[in-house]
Amino acid sequence: MDAHDRGSTPRHDDPGTPSDPTPGPETSAAADPAEPPGPTAASEPAEPPGSPPATAPARTAIPTPLPASPDPRTGVAALSLRHQIGVALALALVAIVVCVHIGMVFLHVAPVNTVTRQHGGAVDDWVYPEFEQNWKLFAPNPLQQNVAVQVRARIRGVDGGSRTTGWYDLSAQDGRAVDGNPLPSHTQQNELRRSWDFFVATHDANNRPIGLRGSLSEAYLRRIAVLRMGREDALARGDVLVSVQVRSRTSNVPPPKWSDEKVSVQPVFRELSWWPVTADDTEGSVR
Repeated sequence: MDAHDRGSTPRHDDPGTPSDPTPGPETSAAADPAEPPGPTAASEPAEPPGSPPATAPARTAIPTPLPASPDPRTGVAALSLRHQIGVALALALVAIVVCVHIGMVFLHVAPVNTVTRQHGGAVDDWVYPEFEQNWKLFAPNPLQQNVAVQVRARIRGVDGGSRTTGWYDLSAQDGRAVDGNPLPSHTQQNELRRSWDFFVATHDANNRPIGLRGSLSEAYLRRIAVLRMGREDALARGDVLVSVQVRSRTSNVPPPKWSDEKVSVQPVFRELSWWPVTADDTEGSVR
């Protein structure tokens, strides 16, 4: 019996066949322990004859990324140091003016306190007449009257003659400008009305001024009247505006039909004296 014979099982050259699942001791002994086992014939297909030898794939060089450049400066940072200082000073000045205005308006509408007792004149000079606050909209008894401000003028013509114009209803003009306008200006809504309220609050029933603010309210109302007369084209070429007169027409709002309240609907007029027009009044208006 052959020493390499393992019984009745015939010997096969290929140890990977199902009939010989495990390699024999001779195969294990014949293998070089220092050499790593290579791929088997089953795992690596044989190259067809005549094929060119396989070559390793070439490696693609990866470019080294360049350092990112800093972002360009925008806005104030893009300005020079001198211009940056100028912008900073301008913003600081605006912030100071806004803070002072808010503080003055707050002191004007706040109850009487120590600050307003000592500096009430400075607060009034800042607020009146452009920034006066009026809270009548939230009063328990809102106004129930229609007040119209009207003006007429005396004009000296080129020939030296004098004439008096009719009454111009300035309040009606403002009303027509506001009606249908989704964004009416503050001037159209409040300038004329607040100037008349300012005059009434600083004058008695005989139109005599009360305190120093009375003269200020007269000058303010007179300049508005002169400016409006210039807009109405009441002056011909060469005419001179000599004086103006202002009056108010006050009428009660009729009560609703379901109310038993009885009020007079007859208008009440309040005529002021004739005011001579000075050079300061005509500056920037009719000149």
